[in-house]
Amino acid sequence: MTAISALSRRDFARLGAATAMLAASGAGRAAGSYPTKPVTVIVPYAPGGQGDVFARLLSQDLGQALGQSVIVENRPGASGALGTRQVVRADPDGHTLLLGQTGEIAINGFAMKSPGYDTLKDLRAIALVGNAPLVLAVPQNSPYGSVEALLRAARDKPGSVAYASSGTATPGHLAAAAMAARSKADMTHIPYKGAGQAISDLIGGQVQCFFASASSIMPHIQGGRVRALAVSSLEPVAALAGVPTVAQTLPGFEFSLWGGYFAPAATKSAIVELLAGHINRIVQKPELRGRFEAEGSAVDPMTPERFGKFVRAEMDKYAALVKSTQARID
Repeated sequence: MTAISALSRRDFARLGAATAMLAASGAGRAAGSYPTKPVTVIVPYAPGGQGDVFARLLSQDLGQALGQSVIVENRPGASGALGTRQVVRADPDGHTLLLGQTGEIAINGFAMKSPGYDTLKDLRAIALVGNAPLVLAVPQNSPYGSVEALLRAARDKPGSVAYASSGTATPGHLAAAAMAARSKADMTHIPYKGAGQAISDLIGGQVQCFFASASSIMPHIQGGRVRALAVSSLEPVAALAGVPTVAQTLPGFEFSLWGGYFAPAATKSAIVELLAGHINRIVQKPELRGRFEAEGSAVDPMTPERFGKFVRAEMDKYAALVKSTQARID
């Protein structure tokens, strides 16, 4: 038996934790006295959404790790662009951060005529917090028992299946459009201003399906008001046991709502690395991981470099979809 194979899993875990602590302490020394004042995390949407939940769940622990208060500030407007612009224009000293999500980070630059920022040029990826699949939901009494049945109806009777979205060029809209295009189904898009009214009309049967965020639709699934037909991840989700994936019908189909921390592009690497180390440690705390996973959100800690590559891949995917659907926010 080699020395490596003799190590137990607990030994490896301890080694990993020690390495992370050494890395964080090294980044801390390089970051100097940062932070010198409270850190503000801008959430570019109203309170209560997925990004807001992410930011508030981490704020206390992140503040303790940094030795300064972490203030969560909601700046909704312009499909997330308003708050994002505020961060882009802030001093790149690590005291103003963005809790950015799929829409404002990966979609706005292609669907908006002038979002007021360029994700790749103006923002620096720090760390992913959570990544949740969309849930393809149908009314509780829907006649469709599978994704294939829903798509077959849309092909056989064009216009008979209407899908809701929480707005044009949102991930839910583009996921449904991609599903329809790949299956050659004729489905009608009904955009709403947010998920609330979309879910209300789904419950009432005014629309036949809705790719909703897991956090917004789970209470209605648990309450028996709607049914989960499928999830948009490649693998099933533990929080929705027994619910298949769309990919089982359309191989490779994958969409998600994710959220992570970003800083102005000129922020020093030492500050970015310090923040990433703290965030990645916090999201792996059992109580937080359990909370995220209970709502269908996967926890996948990423280095700033890996998160940056993830963001670029998401942007490439949505650039093609926005072009093919000609979806426009403004």
